[in-house]
Amino acid sequence: MIVESNVPLQPYNSFGIVARAQHLARITGEADLVALRADPQWRDAPRFVLGGGSNIVLTGDVKPLVLKVEIKGLRLVEETPRAWIVEAGAGETWHDAVEWMVRSGYPGLENLALIPGTVGGSPVQNIGAYGVELQDRFESLDAYDLETGRSFTLDAAQCAFGYRDSVFKHVRSGPNDFGLAGRAVITRVRLRLPKPWKAVVGYLDLERKMEETGNFTPSALDIFEWICAIRRAKLPDWRVLGNAGSFFKNPTVTPEQCADIIARDPKIVHYPMDDGSIKLAAGWLIDACGWKGKSVGNAGVYEKQALVLVNRGGAENPVTGGEVMTLAKAIQTSVYERFGIRLEPEPVVV
Repeated sequence: MIVESNVPLQPYNSFGIVARAQHLARITGEADLVALRADPQWRDAPRFVLGGGSNIVLTGDVKPLVLKVEIKGLRLVEETPRAWIVEAGAGETWHDAVEWMVRSGYPGLENLALIPGTVGGSPVQNIGAYGVELQDRFESLDAYDLETGRSFTLDAAQCAFGYRDSVFKHVRSGPNDFGLAGRAVITRVRLRLPKPWKAVVGYLDLERKMEETGNFTPSALDIFEWICAIRRAKLPDWRVLGNAGSFFKNPTVTPEQCADIIARDPKIVHYPMDDGSIKLAAGWLIDACGWKGKSVGNAGVYEKQALVLVNRGGAENPVTGGEVMTLAKAIQTSVYERFGIRLEPEPVVV
């Protein structure tokens, strides 16, 4: 294992923000993590785990040792009458892994196509889209504890999944706390894809696709291709226009709060949840405050989807992390002043 110095991070974050890692180690397997922990220079050094860089905002150079996870591998590990169990290396690109599964005859993740990032980042964020969340298809994961030097396996309950949340986003605050942020490196993820496969097509965009095509019994590959088309029409390709995907979480409110907002803004987009709460569309709230298409410096709100903040300066004159966060805070203030709702950012700010 080689630790590189002064490494440019612009290619490794989807916003295209210019920053450098003072030191960076490429992790291609557990052996690299073992070697890192055995090296007295790095054993106790602060660390930052970097996957696809699709859910971060860099506000300056990164001083902790950056662990760039590049563990590869895709395989079917088990097939039972009730499910396919597929294992993927944490460094695999999420979308490529989904496509491989669908085309290999292991459906179930097609609704999560084209989500940026790596497989290892998917349980950290409990990614979700179009009616499916990672926790719905999760079997287990392997990780390495940088503090103890032990490998361990977690099931879904131990990952403590929530809405865009997991145990990997929380720092341990005491001896009985299981927070794993900054401590654990995910190495492999196993996904449980249920049999018989059932299409999840309850979203309006997918219902429109069925109407347009006349295909009311779509295959997994059909849904995969529809999701790709829908996302490409709505969301910018980060390789062309830098972004971190959805920048804010969709807030949840009580039915009473929702009724109060509807009384003032009847057109608000909202979805009832299984637990009785109401999820509001953060993009609609931002758009209603007049932010769509607006900019702060080279940070802008995407014209087609107000939930996405973009890098208007491109690679030549890129946005700074400070500009992104100034814009984000201005949006939060606007939404709070109009609706009394605090929007929570999705990306990790470094």
